[in-house]
Amino acid sequence: MVPRRLSYELHKLTARLDRVADGLLREAAGVSYARFLALFAVRECSGTQRDMARWLGLSEPSASRMVRILADDGVLEVKTLVGQGNRRLVQLTAEGDELIDRCGELLEARFEAFVKLCGVDYRSYQEQTRRLLGKLEAAPAANLPPLEME
Repeated sequence: MVPRRLSYELHKLTARLDRVADGLLREAAGVSYARFLALFAVRECSGTQRDMARWLGLSEPSASRMVRILADDGVLEVKTLVGQGNRRLVQLTAEGDELIDRCGELLEARFEAFVKLCGVDYRSYQEQTRRLLGKLEAAPAANLPPLEME
């Protein structure tokens, strides 16, 4: 049996939230959570396919497949950067931008309601989450204490 530790429970919570988000988005908007995240990454990093892959933690071939699918769906534009090898600029279309807004609002409203239903103060949870993410994003490897063997 896996020990009931906070790190395990956070990973388990994230995995379950991802599955719930996937079901909600497929039903409400006909889009998977993975595709929503890819579009969201494009909005967040405003750059190349490589930037999107890095933001999502995907390999470049995986990101390339996702970009091709999203472009075929009409929610993403792809432009080859002349003189820069195989680098491609990715941008949201108006439809992609609207999809992110609609899906993001749905997910946020559902998550906020869930947190409140569990008796957790939403603002406090948000502040703590932002604090942890901020530390990790500043210097990921340096922010975790070294492992000590017992």
